Amino acid sequence: MNRLSRWADLRPRILSAVVMLAIGFFAIWAGGMVFNVVIAAVCGGILWELSGMLWQGQSIRSLKFGLLGAVSLIVASITPIWLAICVLALPTIVGLREAKGDTQKKFLIFSIWIMCAALGFVFLRNSYGTGVLLWLVSVVIATDVVGYFAGKIIGGPKFWPRISPKKTWSGTASGWIAAAGVGMAFAAPLNTGGTLVLLSIVISMASQAGDVAESALKRQAGVKDSSDIIPGHGGLFDRFDGMLGASAVFLLIAALWGL
Repeated sequence: MNRLSRWADLRPRILSAVVMLAIGFFAIWAGGMVFNVVIAAVCGGILWELSGMLWQGQSIRSLKFGLLGAVSLIVASITPIWLAICVLALPTIVGLREAKGDTQKKFLIFSIWIMCAALGFVFLRNSYGTGVLLWLVSVVIATDVVGYFAGKIIGGPKFWPRISPKKTWSGTASGWIAAAGVGMAFAAPLNTGGTLVLLSIVISMASQAGDVAESALKRQAGVKDSSDIIPGHGGLFDRFDGMLGASAVFLLIAALWGL
């Protein structure tokens, strides 16, 4: 019974993942405003969930931040970079005016992360094309999927039981190995050589860090999932925390050293 219960969420996770992958790959293929709108919708949804965790029971406030985040990203995606940064800061500025104490600090950190990571995806698609974006998405998916199955099958010591009790060292390390394999597969098509393998492991770690950060926030907020809108996965933040971590670190690397 225990063995079966470990896999109870597998079917809804797979079905939901197929739908999300179909939407995601269509948006990547289409590019342009279609891609920007999809990313903006996800960004707004995550800000809605973040607000819901920080200001529980205040649905109007959560909806306000969700809409503000989505609109801000769409506007930022079609404006010069100096203006885009100002526009992206709007949700954070409004949140800081309304929040106090520890909530203010959390909203500052997470809202900046979410907005910058969302802009990172727009920048990545527009500046580097579909190949590099597919590589980054594949790294995050491989890290998550292989880590999930390795953790379930191999088990072993927990990675950080106080923050994320389900994650194991076996799943974490398996995610790094899977990411390296993705880097090897994309190295020749992207003409990057072995550098992409190392970068893939770094992005994998960033993805896992994003997952841990969101888990810590949920634990402090006293919630199991950021929301329940995705069967088998919880909320958008639960599903895309790794993508946000990967995108933010990629944007930082691109800004500091290029690619």
